[in-house]
Amino acid sequence: FTSVVLGTNSFDAYLHNTFTAQAQVIGRVANRIANARFTLDGVEYHLAANAGPNTIHGGRRGFGRQVWQSQMLPPGEHEASFRLTYFSKDGEEGYPGNLTASLTYTLTDNNELRFDYEATTDKATPVNLCCHAYFNLAGYGDMWDQELWLNADNYTPTDAQLIPTGEIAPV
Repeated sequence: FTSVVLGTNSFDAYLHNTFTAQAQVIGRVANRIANARFTLDGVEYHLAANAGPNTIHGGRRGFGRQVWQSQMLPPGEHEASFRLTYFSKDGEEGYPGNLTASLTYTLTDNNELRFDYEATTDKATPVNLCCHAYFNLAGYGDMWDQELWLNADNYTPTDAQLIPTGEIAPV
């Protein structure tokens, strides 16, 4: 057995953002939003720009820099789980609506790691959560000879600023 997630042994490094490869839960929106603004239901919302003129991974503080509530869940017959929950107030980082987000991590007897995301809100708002962990299945050390298969037919191209173009292209 070995640790397969890049991390640090210092909680202080996470709190003060000195560990640059943090295994964060990203939100409200993973990826980039052009010009740090979007229009929803005819209303333009202005976000915190934190990647030049754009917003990346939720904004300056985003979900990855928040303290989430944690809860161990009752073990299942062949799995163990815990849940992280975060409440984001209406207007946080410029996003509309109160939003409760949760991520449940489950480890099964079949050596599966499952991520289950949930979000509820009281107002229309964009939500695109992700886990930004870096995995090295060899544990510590070199990972360059590992291969990853993504069973996908399409992908979303980006422009020079890594903003999705809206195109759906074949792999």
